[in-house]
Amino acid sequence: MNRQEIISTLNAKVAEEFEIEESLIVPDAPIYETLDLDSISLIDLVGIVQTVFRVKLDKSNLESIRTFADLYDFIEQHQA
Repeated sequence: MNRQEIISTLNAKVAEEFEIEESLIVPDAPIYETLDLDSISLIDLVGIVQTVFRVKLDKSNLESIRTFADLYDFIEQHQA
């Protein structure tokens, strides 16, 4: 997938899963605040990334991912 496909797919899945407007998901938006993530909903986000993009996210990766742009970059760099 190219970057635009990653963005479109991830934004649609995240908006559906977390029941938020897709327009709130912009590159510079902070993920944790935008999605109101707690430890359980974080697992849901990791599941989306792993299932849809076949990219493994672990705790050390999550510490460096703060914005949606960071997540797009991570997926783009690690997809098979």
